[in-house]
Amino acid sequence: MNSFGRIFRVSIFGESHGECVGINIDGCPAGLPLSVEDFTADIERRKAGAKGTTPRKEADLPRIMNGVYNGKTTGAPITILFDNTNTRSGDYEKQRAVPRPGHADFVASKKYGGFEDFRGGGHFSGRLTVCLVAAGVVAKKLLSPPPPEEGTGITINASILEIGGEADTEVGLQKAIDVKDTIGGIVECKVNGLPIGLGEPFFDSAESLISHAVFAIPAVRGIEFGTGFAAARMFGSEHNDAIADSTGKTVTNHAGGMVGGITNGNDIIFRIAIKPTSSTPKIQHTLNVETGETEDFSVKGRHDLCIALRVPVVLEAVTAFVLADLMLLEQRVGRVV
Repeated sequence: MNSFGRIFRVSIFGESHGECVGINIDGCPAGLPLSVEDFTADIERRKAGAKGTTPRKEADLPRIMNGVYNGKTTGAPITILFDNTNTRSGDYEKQRAVPRPGHADFVASKKYGGFEDFRGGGHFSGRLTVCLVAAGVVAKKLLSPPPPEEGTGITINASILEIGGEADTEVGLQKAIDVKDTIGGIVECKVNGLPIGLGEPFFDSAESLISHAVFAIPAVRGIEFGTGFAAARMFGSEHNDAIADSTGKTVTNHAGGMVGGITNGNDIIFRIAIKPTSSTPKIQHTLNVETGETEDFSVKGRHDLCIALRVPVVLEAVTAFVLADLMLLEQRVGRVV
């Protein structure tokens, strides 16, 4: 439901236009240095303000409510809150009768009998990804505790590969601007420094758990590891990664760093597809649930032109807390020290 992980377990809560959104992190070991300043860099990367992002701006100052004392984690659950201060709920009142195409409005109303908080997408909103980023900050510190030595530690880096099919993001964004519409993109994530052995066949394979967490990011439409779908057009002898040495390093990395659902010591490499923002100013057609008739509809309010622009840091975060959970599991059973 709203929780993920077995040992490093995160639970997300809040709504887009509620008082706040937040994350609860259970299972974080005691003694990890943690302060508000640790969150600044990644929170800033997620913020709006750049070309193609929503005009809605929030301070996003994390409030660490518990689980940290004298600058160190205590071993108790950590609760982090982010206040919502820049909401315009009136933008959504008039849309109650006309569920927005591409959004969860219609299915949420049916599932929860109309009791859901529909303002700004409520609990389904991308606003809650700030909570995922916060969990990722803690997970990254666990994976690479400071001060890391040069060339050591686990690093996770995500970047935009293309927007609207264009490697030049400016060109891709301009395509959407020219037609007054929204657009999608592809984001790639690379992880290096992982040990061999993370992941459990079959249902808790490393790919399965990463994919599970990745699809918690609103707007994700697909994921592929290594060569991904291109593997379907290759011969086996071409796709197989030859093992080069006793560390498990391979000559190629078509598998994307995992074999049999278990990390093999090579870089994890995967890509995700992000759909175009559903809130588009273009005239669309949708059902008016009060009249039972379809009608013309155009989304108003403040929205991202391209959601993919703000996804890289969120993708790093969910990847980090999946890997932190797997690392802690391995340590518990004594397979990784």
